[in-house]
Parts: sequence; structure tokens; C-alpha cells
Amino acid sequence: MRLIPGLGCFATWDEEKQKEAKHWILSALKSGYRHLDTAWIYGTEGSVGEAIRESGIDRKEITVTTKLPWHHPGYVLESIDESLRAAKLDYFDLYLVHYPQAVGGIRATEKSRGPERPSGSHESYYSRETWADMEKVLASGKVKAIGISFSEKTLKELLQTAKVIPAMNQIEMHPFLAQTKLLQFCEEHGIKVTAYTPTAYEKGRTDPVIVEIAKKYGVSPPQAILAWHVKRGRAVTTKSTNEAHQRENHMVSTVPFTYSAVLAGYMNALDCNLRLCKYPNEQGMVYGWTVEQLGWD
Repeated sequence: MRLIPGLGCFATWDEEKQKEAKHWILSALKSGYRHLDTAWIYGTEGSVGEAIRESGIDRKEITVTTKLPWHHPGYVLESIDESLRAAKLDYFDLYLVHYPQAVGGIRATEKSRGPERPSGSHESYYSRETWADMEKVLASGKVKAIGISFSEKTLKELLQTAKVIPAMNQIEMHPFLAQTKLLQFCEEHGIKVTAYTPTAYEKGRTDPVIVEIAKKYGVSPPQAILAWHVKRGRAVTTKSTNEAHQRENHMVSTVPFTYSAVLAGYMNALDCNLRLCKYPNEQGMVYGWTVEQLGWD
């Protein structure tokens, strides 16, 4: 798998917004992006396929990632076919297990695609059977690589029975959640890593240290953070519907400015194990599971 900057293709849970996503996905392709990151749950697989066809860019030049939803642990072979039909593509470049836990016994055909923060215990997503089916999808040629979005704990459990080592681990990662230990584990096992939520939302845009670094280099705070990722040798998946921002994000993600060692140290020092995308509620649960079950330190 190539580590190239990706465009996050989530477009809210509104079906009309999901259909309209084709326009800003197309502008991202025109801005230089060659990696589109979608998912069954996002509802934008169709828009991704349409944008690729309208762009006139050779399909082989574009990496397309999609993901197995958490309600499909027993429907892996059927789910990939649904995704291919939605996108009207012959294959996906990367197929990820979207979440390390599953809601068992639910066939995801409901209009609501998003998780509803269930309570109670559920079966493990990283079961031997689920990953074995992911391996069958890989062998079929419908995808070029398979991967996960796991912690070190859940990844270790997967590796106990996996015949195919995941090619990619897509994880939340930014200066406030540097994931250094997990990165080292993935490197030891030959697993590449891509960051989602890479610029840390509003916190990344307003943190005094990041703002000061951005001023020094004459860039925006998100651009400063993206350059930090690239300096660490990591690919990122950013989301923007604005063509100008897409161009800026892609440029910095591929040709970063040079950090001084001191300023890089300031950015590294922000790590405080803070999760901003998926995080525990007041009961310490994340979609019905504890941080211990998920393997989040």
C-alpha cells in the first residue's frame, strides 16, 4: 500500500448531502488528490465512483478505500459486493474493518447508517471468522489490500489467528494523541499507518503552541499539523469540501516545510492521550464498550 494523502469522504448522515458529495470529491481530484477514503456507513461510495468517472483520471491512478461496517461481522462477502455495486467499481484498493467491535445479529439495511451509541455488551468484531472472510475478499481480487482500525490490544488478538497481516491501520492521530507506542508496534509487524482526525478539529486550530508555530512559518495551524504528520512519515486523511482548502491540505501533505528540531519538540510535547473523534461518555463507555475492552490506554 502507498502512503499518500487521502480525502475523507464522510458527508453527514443526510442522504441528499451524501449524493451532493460528488461535487467536492471531484474538486479534490482536480486539486491533486489521488486517494479517496469512503465507507459503507458514510453513504458516499456512489458519489466517489461518480466523481472518479467524471474526473477523466485513469482509475489505476486513484486509491480508493472503503470499510466494512460494524453491523456486518457475518456479512463480509455480501457487504463488499454492496459497496462495489454502490460505487460501480470493479475493485477497491483498500478494505478496512471500520471498528474493532461489532453489533451482532443486525443486518445493516436500515436508513440510519450511523452508530447509535448502544449500551450493553456485544460480540467482538475481530473474530476469527470475520477476518477470515476479509482474507477471502482479498483472495477474490475485489480488493487489493485489507486492513483495520485497531488499538495494539485488539490488533494483537487479531494477529493470533490471522493468515494475512493487515496492510494498513487507520487510527485517530494528531499532536494531542501521538500514538507513539501503537506506531512502533505496527512498524514491527510491517503494518502501515494512516491518521484520521489529523488536525484535531477546533483544538488544533486554536492551541497556542500550534498557532505560534504556524505564525513562524506563515501557514495556518492545520497546515502546521499536517507538516508534523509528514515529518513523522505518516499519511493523513483530511476532510474539506472547500476547493482552496483542499489544495492547501494536499500541498502541505506532500511537500511539507522544514521544522526546526526545537519547534518539532514543542509539537511532540502536546501529546496527552486525548481522543477527539471517538471518546468515552460520562460512564466511561464508547458505543457500549469500555476503554479497556477497546485497548485504549
